[in-house]
Amino acid sequence: MEFYGLIGEKLQHSLSPKIHNTLFSMINVDAAYKLFEVEKENLSKAIDSLKVLKIKGVNVTIPYKEDVMKYLDFISPEAEKIKAVNTIYLNEGKLYGYNTDYFGFGTIIKNNNIIVKDRISMVLGNGGAAKAVITFLLDKGIEKIYLVSRRSKENCGYDDERIECRSYDEINNIKGDILINTTPLGMYPHFDGTPVGEDVIVNFDALIDIIYNPKETRFLKIGKSLNKKVCGGIEMLVGQAIKAEEIWQGIPIDDKATEKLYLDFQEEFSHLK
Repeated sequence: MEFYGLIGEKLQHSLSPKIHNTLFSMINVDAAYKLFEVEKENLSKAIDSLKVLKIKGVNVTIPYKEDVMKYLDFISPEAEKIKAVNTIYLNEGKLYGYNTDYFGFGTIIKNNNIIVKDRISMVLGNGGAAKAVITFLLDKGIEKIYLVSRRSKENCGYDDERIECRSYDEINNIKGDILINTTPLGMYPHFDGTPVGEDVIVNFDALIDIIYNPKETRFLKIGKSLNKKVCGGIEMLVGQAIKAEEIWQGIPIDDKATEKLYLDFQEEFSHLK
């Protein structure tokens, strides 16, 4: 049996074991996925133990996605750009770091036929998830990104000329193609939250919310009422997990397994309003 897991600080509510143990069953891999809650002072020991215990792969979550990088033997190109790792693979005694959030966001774009090249996007929030989203958009030829946060322009953190930083009180008149929420506003159980209202949403053609719980946030409901294309975060949740498994197993995961997993989790959150 092979062993995998999730490294983080507080993991009681993580869906990762359910997702990955379901995937192991689908692809006939004899494996188990466990939660490893690690205190910050023990992070280096925890990473070393992956080699000692021959744990084939782990996901990494808050607050260690950046801190783990210094303990790895190899960092993938997308993780280098994002400056965060959420997936580690043990291969022939060396630890390889990847960022599968990048590919998970790409799953939303691909499955919903959203054109990125030469388009204008607005990204709400400037946390770790936003970094993966922004890196993907830049790599796929976005023309312009308005990055919206509560930070001042001086603290935006990007030097790409395609990125323009704005505060929330400076965006009402911006028009574009894709509006993306990477903030936690609207996440269960705070269903009434939304990062922006109708006055901003009306100026965009497609809305993406990376929140997956609930399936349809208030942000997306407003978009739907305005006849916009709306995309929730379940595809990103599933897509990043699929990519991690493809890295660990060294094989592509078949579309039927992907679709079944997506439908299972879509059903799980469909009752939440």
